[in-house]
Amino acid sequence: MTAKARSPSSPKSRKAPVLQPHSKTDDLLATNCVDVAINVMNVKSFEEQEETFALLKILALGNREIEQGKFRYAEDVFAELDNEHHE
Repeated sequence: MTAKARSPSSPKSRKAPVLQPHSKTDDLLATNCVDVAINVMNVKSFEEQEETFALLKILALGNREIEQGKFRYAEDVFAELDNEHHE
């Protein structure tokens, strides 16, 4: 597997550097993380990174809701559930 990579701002007349996997079994994924650099990682690592980013986003949204007062205390929720169960 060979992948060509070049900066979006580099002239097309320049020869692009060639990226090669470390072994024949590596699956590589190239992502454009910044304008002038390329990040190369195996597919599993990329997927794990995306899952981590998704979890961090969920945590950030939860923290924002807590700061805005959009939450209920666990004791209140359980008390409400107990009242509904006993009725």
